[in-house]
Amino acid sequence: MTALPPRQKVIPTLWFDKNQAEEAARFYVSLLPDSRIDTIVHSPGDYPDGHAGDVLVVEFTLAGSRYTALNGGPMFKFNEAVSLQIDCEDQTEVDRLTEALSAVPDAEQCGWVKDRWGLSWQIVPYALPRLLADPDPAVRKRVFDAMMQMKRLNVAELERAAKG
Repeated sequence: MTALPPRQKVIPTLWFDKNQAEEAARFYVSLLPDSRIDTIVHSPGDYPDGHAGDVLVVEFTLAGSRYTALNGGPMFKFNEAVSLQIDCEDQTEVDRLTEALSAVPDAEQCGWVKDRWGLSWQIVPYALPRLLADPDPAVRKRVFDAMMQMKRLNVAELERAAKG
């Protein structure tokens, strides 16, 4: 029996179409440190439209937080009402994760991307919240206005906007 990771009270569940949960979870854990597949649960066969042995649930850890991926079927789709935010150290990490996750570059806006399964992600450099929390309202406005013009967030441009 596989040992479970430490308990986490709230565990987000991501609903995927049939047979996509394992592929998505494996892709996500390949992107960030402290990530791994924890458990794969196979269907006993009496799950609606399931076949015995099909992957039903994938429990995984992504950057230290636990998630569940469910092969729930085509009834529900991801939308922008829920997104996962990744705080990035620098522009290199922003670029790497945007390249990896963005399946529709034309849909990128303000650091938001949509992956090939339709899940929305926010790729945010650490500098952005710091700049948006500046005590000077003029700095905050310039940074916000610059951000709103960007698809992929650019740290150097945000810093330039802050300086005026």
